[in-house]
Amino acid sequence: MLSRLSILPRVPFGRISYINSRPYSTEPQPEVVKQKNDSPFEKVTVFGAGLMGSGIAQVSAMSNHQVQLVDLTDEAISKGQAYIMKSLKRIAKKKYPESQPDQIKFAENIYSRIDFGTNPELAVSNADLVVEAVVENVEIKRSIFSKLDTVAPSQAIFASNTSSLPIGDIFSVLPDARKGNTGGLHFFNPVSQMKLVEVVKGSTTSDETFDKLTRFAIALGKTPVSCKDTPGFIVNRLLVPYMMEAIRMLERGDASARDIDTAMKLGAGYPMGPFELLDYVGLDTVKFITNGWEETYPELKASGISAPSKMLDDLVSAGKLGVKSGAGFYDYSKKN
Repeated sequence: MLSRLSILPRVPFGRISYINSRPYSTEPQPEVVKQKNDSPFEKVTVFGAGLMGSGIAQVSAMSNHQVQLVDLTDEAISKGQAYIMKSLKRIAKKKYPESQPDQIKFAENIYSRIDFGTNPELAVSNADLVVEAVVENVEIKRSIFSKLDTVAPSQAIFASNTSSLPIGDIFSVLPDARKGNTGGLHFFNPVSQMKLVEVVKGSTTSDETFDKLTRFAIALGKTPVSCKDTPGFIVNRLLVPYMMEAIRMLERGDASARDIDTAMKLGAGYPMGPFELLDYVGLDTVKFITNGWEETYPELKASGISAPSKMLDDLVSAGKLGVKSGAGFYDYSKKN
C-alpha cells in the first residue's frame, strides 16, 4: 500500500528537509531559469525519488514547472533532496563562479519550486503530468498507476521512465479512458546533463498525448527522439546487445576487458568502453533487461541477443554491480 509518513517543515538552503505533500501552491513563485519553449504542462508530479526521479524533478523545476517529488519513505525523500541540492550547487558554481550569494539565490529559487512528500494520492490530485521513475518491475509500475488513476485528474497524462519494459504492458491495467493519455518518457542518467529523451508512443497513446510529451521534453531543453513501443526502444536496443557481446568475448578469452575497452575508445571513438559502461549502468540493470527480453520476446530469444551470461550472473550474485557497489568488471574501492 502507498504509505503516508509524517513530514517536517522546510529548512534553509543547504540542509535536508521534508515538506508536506500538498496540492500545488498558488503563491507567487520566484524567478527561475526561463523555458526555451512553451510547455504544455504547468504542474508535474514525479513518482520515485531515486537518481532518475530526482533528476527529472530538478530539470522540470529549472524549466519553470511546479513540481511534486513523491516517494514512499522519508529516507528516499531525504536522498532525493540531497541529490538535487548537490546538483544545483554544482550548476550554480559553474554559472556564478565569482559570486556565492548568486549561487545560493540560484539554487534556492529552483529548489523552492519542488515540493517533497510521501502522499502520492495528494501529490497527483491536480497534476497535469505524472512521471513514474521507480524500479524496473512491471507489477510495481502497474500498481502505482492503478492507484494514481483513481485520484489524478482525468486529463492528466501518465508517463513511465522505463528503459526496457513495454509501455503497453505497464498501462494495460488502466481503464480505456486513461490509456490515450499514457506514453513513455525515457530520460538518461545523469538527467541534468544528458540531452536525449526517448518519447515512446504505445499502441494506445493518442497523437495529442505524444505531441505534449515531445513538447515537454523540448521545454526541458532536451532533444526528443520518437520511437514505437519496441524492446529497449532505440538506445538500449542497440547498446545492450553491444555490451553483452563484449561480455561474451571476455568469457571466450578473446581479449581482456581492458583491451576491449581501449579498442572501442581508440578504434571506434567511443567515450567509454563496454565494460566501463556496464559498470556505470549497473550490472544488475543490464541483467534485468536481458532477462526480461529473454522471457518476453521470442524473436530476441531465438536470435541469441538476450541469452544469459554466466559471468554476468555470477558478478550480480556476488553483489558486484559496478560503480554503485564499488566493484564490477573493475574495482572502484580505492576511488570511494
